[in-house]
Amino acid sequence: MATDNPGSATDLVRNSSLYREFQAEREEILKHKWIESEKVGYDIGFERALTDWIIKHRSKWRKSRQALQGQAAHPAN
Repeated sequence: MATDNPGSATDLVRNSSLYREFQAEREEILKHKWIESEKVGYDIGFERALTDWIIKHRSKWRKSRQALQGQAAHPAN
């Protein structure tokens, strides 16, 4: 009978590219939340910031991120 090692499962998730992308996107949303909250003078909340960021910035952010990852994978000599 195999035993599960919770530490290994946690490490596997944290080291996955999907989780790293989720974390990077979350950081961008939190930055957007802070900036937009500062503009209006009150906390706009995560859901509003998320929706606003997705509509205004997500596509461009992803394209930029993919381009950077492509450059890292295939550096010019």
